[in-house]
Amino acid sequence: MPDEDFTVLADDGYRLHGSIWHGTGEGPVVVIHAATAVRARYYARFAAWLAGQGCTVLTFDYRGIGASRHGTLRGLQAGWTHWGDLDAGAVLTYARSRWPGLPLMAVGHSIGGFTLGLAPASLHLTRIVTVGAQFAYWRDYAPSHRLPMYLKWHLVMPLLTRIFGYFPGARLGWLEDVPRGVALDWAGMGPRFEVSVTSNISPAELSTRHGVTQARLLAIGLADDPFGTEAATERLLGYYSSADRTHLRIAPDGCGVPEIGHFAFFHSRFEQTLWPLTTAWLLDGQVPGDAPGRIVALPSARQAPAATVP
Repeated sequence: MPDEDFTVLADDGYRLHGSIWHGTGEGPVVVIHAATAVRARYYARFAAWLAGQGCTVLTFDYRGIGASRHGTLRGLQAGWTHWGDLDAGAVLTYARSRWPGLPLMAVGHSIGGFTLGLAPASLHLTRIVTVGAQFAYWRDYAPSHRLPMYLKWHLVMPLLTRIFGYFPGARLGWLEDVPRGVALDWAGMGPRFEVSVTSNISPAELSTRHGVTQARLLAIGLADDPFGTEAATERLLGYYSSADRTHLRIAPDGCGVPEIGHFAFFHSRFEQTLWPLTTAWLLDGQVPGDAPGRIVALPSARQAPAATVP
């Protein structure tokens, strides 16, 4: 259980809910940014473990998800840029104002590694760890999974979303219900996110948001993750053009397990093997010498070019 719950208002007045695990008070403040359609409580054991290593840890639900869902999702204005610019922005700002003397850091899972870079307050982050982070461009999906994933997320999901006014993921057993804007952002994603999402922020400005972040960033990718492939990870890292980026690829057999995939990194069975990679980076700024996996060199060709606005 968390030590404390908190509520914060985004700049547009939307009420967001989160939880806090208090560490020693001397370690960094770490904000965990969830994957799409995943409640913040999914990361509770990982958050408690981080707090045990001395960190003060915050989790939160994006608007329309979990404790930050207020009534029906029909009519809710919530796309991926709302989750990043407004929701992640509000929680990062809250954390910085409440613990002004401590370093501010972040962990981002899947889309969480993308949304945190949309928050203006990401300028104040000193270190970041992402896990399976990408923005769901379908051509980056693992080839062996690409067709069924395309049918599920880019044909069935937008069709049902337009019928119901939101994506009814819970009744389908596909994680949580998802606001219309988020589902359609995902379904319509192209190779350049800033010209694919629906947003009140201009594509030119969106394309520069991640470049504000000057943190040291460790991107952890899992070799059997059909979403967070090497290509998908590099595509996102190209936007973090001012960050000191390290890309670590880990195969399941390097950890002595048959599979890890997109979600299992945060399961407590990896407390002794994978979780220490996050604290080594957040607390010491390094990848341990005995870490499983390989470091991937980031080719300059993956640097994000200037936005092209049609």
